[in-house]
Amino acid sequence: MTRCRVLVAIAAAVALTPALAGCAAGLNAQTNQPFDTTDGTSVEFHDIAIRDAFVLGSDVNAALQPGQSAGMFLAMVNRGGADQLTAVSALGTAASVTIRGGTVNLAQGRPALLTGPVPQLVLSGLTRPLNSGMSIVVALSFQKAGTVTMIVPVIPPVNYYATFSPPPPTPKPTAARTPAKQPQKSPRPSPSSSAGSAGATPTPSTTP
Repeated sequence: MTRCRVLVAIAAAVALTPALAGCAAGLNAQTNQPFDTTDGTSVEFHDIAIRDAFVLGSDVNAALQPGQSAGMFLAMVNRGGADQLTAVSALGTAASVTIRGGTVNLAQGRPALLTGPVPQLVLSGLTRPLNSGMSIVVALSFQKAGTVTMIVPVIPPVNYYATFSPPPPTPKPTAARTPAKQPQKSPRPSPSSSAGSAGATPTPSTTP
């Protein structure tokens, strides 16, 4: 995929606005049905067009292993009021998904290109091996539009995708250093006075 191909897909999404405005509402409406313009998954969700969503995997004959990270790429166009992508999840695949910058603002009519080459969406702590050619379930949550669930392909870093960057390695937590134990000092014996010690005054006895 190149940025040019993504821009072509975005332009096509914007051009479809008048036709989509007349589509029927409901679960089976055309605006809720995916259709592919490139290698990734494309979905119309309310007034938001999500284009060419995919996860960058490993080489064809390899797999990303549990505990590793993977980058996700997509483009979005919002034809309604201002909205915001607030969270992404990949249940069954990753422990968490990080949005670099925290959120993604979606102004009306302006594309949001999370298209790389450095990923702005990072699947961290993979919970299972991720092979190129498979698909995973991803949920995108928007502040106003709600949450949409998508089936996203895992694409190997070849051809158009060879220039895409993997996510930076997750820093390992530094083990806390245990302070060295200080040698314990033996308590010094306190001086005790004895009955026969010098300076002791004898007590006179009473004579009957």
